[in-house]
Amino acid sequence: MFLAVRFFNAAGDQIDQKNFQVMGESAGWDGALKTAALTHRRETLAVPTNAARASVVISSAGPPASVGIYVVANLVMSESSGNSSSTILMQSPFDQLSKSNVPVNETQAGWIRDGTHSSMAKIVRIGQDLPVKAFAIEDNDAFAHAEWRLLGQSAPTVTPGGHLVVEWNEMFSIGVGDFSGMTYSGLKPGNYRFRVIGVDLLGNRDGTEAAIDLFVPRPFWVQPWFWETVLVLFTTLIVGSGRYLVWHRMKREMARLKNLQALESERLRIAHDIHDDLGARVTQITMVSAMSLHDPTLSEKTREDLNQIKRMSRDLVTALYETVWAVNPEYDNLDALGSYLCQMVNQQCDRTPVHCRLHVSELPHEFQVSSQTRHNITMVVKEAINNVIKHAGASEVVMNVTWKGNVLDITIEDNGCGFDAGIRQNGHYGLTNMKQRMQKLGGQCSIKSKPGAGTVVHVQMTIKPSPA
Repeated sequence: MFLAVRFFNAAGDQIDQKNFQVMGESAGWDGALKTAALTHRRETLAVPTNAARASVVISSAGPPASVGIYVVANLVMSESSGNSSSTILMQSPFDQLSKSNVPVNETQAGWIRDGTHSSMAKIVRIGQDLPVKAFAIEDNDAFAHAEWRLLGQSAPTVTPGGHLVVEWNEMFSIGVGDFSGMTYSGLKPGNYRFRVIGVDLLGNRDGTEAAIDLFVPRPFWVQPWFWETVLVLFTTLIVGSGRYLVWHRMKREMARLKNLQALESERLRIAHDIHDDLGARVTQITMVSAMSLHDPTLSEKTREDLNQIKRMSRDLVTALYETVWAVNPEYDNLDALGSYLCQMVNQQCDRTPVHCRLHVSELPHEFQVSSQTRHNITMVVKEAINNVIKHAGASEVVMNVTWKGNVLDITIEDNGCGFDAGIRQNGHYGLTNMKQRMQKLGGQCSIKSKPGAGTVVHVQMTIKPSPA
């Protein structure tokens, strides 16, 4: 809103305009026309060249959203040129002037309402003790404006180059009538009621009111459902990771078992081929050599060679059987190992003067023993029995096989001549080989002997249970 002074030339065309805007609330505004204090305002203007008349406009035009009230009282326009006294050109038609010699412009009327919503231009009474009339614009339409305008023919004449002084008293309260918002930050969680109270253009309550209940929730990260969701997701992640690791481990184990199964199938095939092919051929050689011995035309030298072939064939059959037993995966268990040791010791002592006694405890079938382990244990036992037969001069050998606490314990004891275990025996490389074999398996082999007191070979090894 503003008060403007417009300058016109002699032809009635507007050549200039000076606006004096107002906004917000005046210093003495208290919300009531009767009690609010007026603020005096004085403006000095230079009259433009070619200006013939000056008019006054009180308008609410401006920003489209501006609404409010603007009151102008005691409006006086005067002109001074050089050292001459001021001449009053125009005065508010509501003022009661006192008698004086000051020239007064005769024109006191000629004001009209104008604008897109001219009815908002009004005449109001202000003051309480001696109320007077004043121009007012009560703009309550954000999309229109109103104004008081002094008609051109009533506008006072002015002198170009002179000084024009405009004085008036005003009060105003102007705001924004379009959409406005308010932000409330930092609200604590809880229930709230938002109230809106309507006011008129003067800022007084008009009796309208609206309210809405609001609820400000707690932040989601302190809500029980949030932590329950986090717990569920974390548990799902842990369980899923565990299941994935188990699945991955099972997959690797399945691949290992497939490879192991393929290896065992190949071992079984090799064992069958050795037994069915090589075994049969060596047995045929033994039979042919045995049948050839019945020929009476053979010389002693030939007969001796055939007997040697026969013995070598039998030894080869025995060696092939041992190889088949070591390679065949069907015998990868403790029970089969114990049975084979008994059979092997019996065969070794069968054609010798050495009597054997065997004490074998019950061995579990579910404990798996690799072919390498079985082969090395049987070779150690075989070497120990061969030493008894060849070197000990014993009449009896005793083998004890026990199983306790996942420990396989084999003891071979004879009643032979014995030897001094503290003295290195030349040519006894078999004893060293026996210890080295057991060390490679992670077991132990100890030999105790004294001259005339026999020999004790002690073999011990821990066997872990195989995984399911």
